[in-house]
Amino acid sequence: MSAPTGASGLLREMLRIRRFEEKCAELYSAARIRGFLHLCIGEEAVAVGVVGALTDEDAVISTYREHGHALARGVPMTSIMAEMLGKATGCSGGRGGSMHLFDVARRFYGGNAIVAGGLPVAVGLALADHLTGSPAVTVCLFGDGAFAEGEFHESANLAALWHLPVLFCCENNRYAMGTALELEHAQTDLAARAAAYGMVSWAVDGMDVTQVREAATRALEYVRDSGLPCFLELRTYRFRAHSMYDPDLYREPAEVEEWKKADPIPALSEQLARDGTVTSAQVEQWKGEIDDEIAAAVAAAEAAPVEPVEDLTRYLVTEGEPVGSAR
Repeated sequence: MSAPTGASGLLREMLRIRRFEEKCAELYSAARIRGFLHLCIGEEAVAVGVVGALTDEDAVISTYREHGHALARGVPMTSIMAEMLGKATGCSGGRGGSMHLFDVARRFYGGNAIVAGGLPVAVGLALADHLTGSPAVTVCLFGDGAFAEGEFHESANLAALWHLPVLFCCENNRYAMGTALELEHAQTDLAARAAAYGMVSWAVDGMDVTQVREAATRALEYVRDSGLPCFLELRTYRFRAHSMYDPDLYREPAEVEEWKKADPIPALSEQLARDGTVTSAQVEQWKGEIDDEIAAAVAAAEAAPVEPVEDLTRYLVTEGEPVGSAR
């Protein structure tokens, strides 16, 4: 079955990301996924709305909460799940795990475990495209915590100064790990602050996938036409804790429940049902297809080999060897 288009396509892709993340939580709890795991449950509208608006030539830089971004970019679920389980068939060869998904063929350049670490990389990619005359835009997704880091301000300044085609997308989920937005930022209007660098900037309801898609489309058109950077503040919320290790003691359960009323998936599902665009039977059919896809990805990952021990030094450069001679 071909993927549906339009608003129904946005709904199906959000469902796909949500159910993938729920399966990852299950696998992590069963110790089949190791290391750290950061879920984007609640933030699916950003991944689908922004990443789905890109062309194949555009580049994407993400954070350690990037599973949804990778899926929306078209990185195969089998490749992502194998990476989660540390298998050699994973998109990073099993070496990166949850926080370091990477797919150069799709210009998906991570997955970065360092807060704000992807921002300078995004500026470098945009500079390379600019110098070679490519029409590509580099989209950099990062959180409100990264906005407080020096890398954001240095990167925003350079992108504006050098007229680079970067779309900065701040996923403002109101918490930098366990620190509330108002306890970290004296001015909580992040779009207004980004505008100080001379960038066109505005805030978007990050819980509404249609608004996110419209804003991303408008922003991308602006960057392509002008060659200048642009900034979107996507005001969203994560329903799960910062990571699977996090006891989530820094916010009240009532706050989470209040935000769940704005869950982008049932909101769009109910709207499309009212419009007669999508029936509940269709949604259930999609869920079944997605669950089958997930099950196949898990089975393939579990059957895949781990990297051979003799390959563990394959990408290392030893003392005295010239750069580029890694085995």
